[in-house]
Amino acid sequence: MTLRFYDSATQEVRDFIPLVPGQASVYYCGATVQGSPHVGHVRSAIVFDQLTRWLTYRGFETTVVRNVTDIDDKILAKSEASFEPGFTPEGTYRPREQWFALAYRYEQEFESAYETLGVQRPTYEPRATGHMTEMHELIARLIERGHAYPAEDGSGDVYFDVRSWPEYGALTHQSIDDMQAATDADPRGKRDPRDFALWKGHKAGEPETASWPSPWGRGRPGWHLECSAMATKYLGPRFDIHGGGLDLRFPHHENELAQSTAAGDRFANFWMHNGMVTFEGEKMSKSVGNVISPSEMLELASPRVVRYYLGQAHYRSVLDYRPTSLQEAAAAVERIDGFIEKAQLKVDTFGETPVPPAFAAAMDDDLNIPQALAVLHETVRRGNTGLAAGDTEAVEEALGEVLAMTSVLGLDAAGTVGVAYDDAAHHALSALVAAQLEARAEARAARDWAAADAIRDRLSAAGILVEDSSDGATWSLAQPQISTTGTGA
Repeated sequence: MTLRFYDSATQEVRDFIPLVPGQASVYYCGATVQGSPHVGHVRSAIVFDQLTRWLTYRGFETTVVRNVTDIDDKILAKSEASFEPGFTPEGTYRPREQWFALAYRYEQEFESAYETLGVQRPTYEPRATGHMTEMHELIARLIERGHAYPAEDGSGDVYFDVRSWPEYGALTHQSIDDMQAATDADPRGKRDPRDFALWKGHKAGEPETASWPSPWGRGRPGWHLECSAMATKYLGPRFDIHGGGLDLRFPHHENELAQSTAAGDRFANFWMHNGMVTFEGEKMSKSVGNVISPSEMLELASPRVVRYYLGQAHYRSVLDYRPTSLQEAAAAVERIDGFIEKAQLKVDTFGETPVPPAFAAAMDDDLNIPQALAVLHETVRRGNTGLAAGDTEAVEEALGEVLAMTSVLGLDAAGTVGVAYDDAAHHALSALVAAQLEARAEARAARDWAAADAIRDRLSAAGILVEDSSDGATWSLAQPQISTTGTGA
């Protein structure tokens, strides 16, 4: 077994050889909690959830860190613009929402979305505001090594000196002269417009609570510094994989790599980036009106359907949303569930089954989810053939493999787990439905068609589909209809 992943830094697929045998360490960028989660955030979380589930399945003791950026210029701006303090028309005093309250509110929205879609909780989920000591230590190391400097204008800002580090640009393969200026702090104190902020001095008008004491004066950390400090605190100066969305490669990840390696840390061995989500081939934009949010998707389809859709493409490719996308994903999930439900009626017990070799080979090959899903659906087809032929052994084998694959893909974890994955509920429902089908069979034998139809109608109203065949009646759970309204199209 050899796992291979595409490394954005070397621009090639490489063998994954963990730094510590039997262990895997993963850091991927979480949310800057200045607004509700958008579909790109959720796709990235699902991608790295699939990665870490597979590493764990392959036997690695996997440590996962996903940060929360809970102090940022945008968070402060959103708090300032939330509303003016004063009294509501009802006479209730309404204060401005403090930045930390706003950040925590949106953090909970992200956590809810992750949980609903079956994204496993990371081993550690550190907040930036809890790691000032580590950030100060990193800045001090950079100044001592000659790669950072306090601004000379007395602002309290501290900058990374990009021209002091010859390897700056190594991740995105750019030369410094071709790069845009860094816009994260006042440029007047910079030696080069591309120098980026490690520490931002407290400015007049900013909340006092949004600043911390430091050797360079009160202030707050730069965005890039936060991730470097948190990654190395929990995973050490060298770890296996750093991940995030493709839009983070520059400047965020480029700056992380530069400041960490300039400070003497070897940092990430692999850089993995997932592709963007588009709307009918176009970049999503609120001004254009072609945006669909995770919450809107969850109004249109079940969590498992949404997870299937967001996780079905190769992680490095663009995922394009169309008004029919969720319908297509729902049909795929329905085929899987239909087989599971019918197979569980035929198979009472089965042992733990490994995933098929073809599925494992696809996942080992740079997390090739489309090929892995092809194996899943082929196994479903094989299982349905076994059902039609009355081949219990084939059904049992296919069922075990399907459940193993859906578990690895997290499709059994998103939202409320259905009876197909809950043995106690499944057997209870099976007994009740079986009694109804037996009564219906007796009515049909007595040619009491009205009574038989009434039983079928009651089951249908409860979301249970009945299918008649030469071998008798079988049942399955009906899938909800997927609407395409409200998609922003």
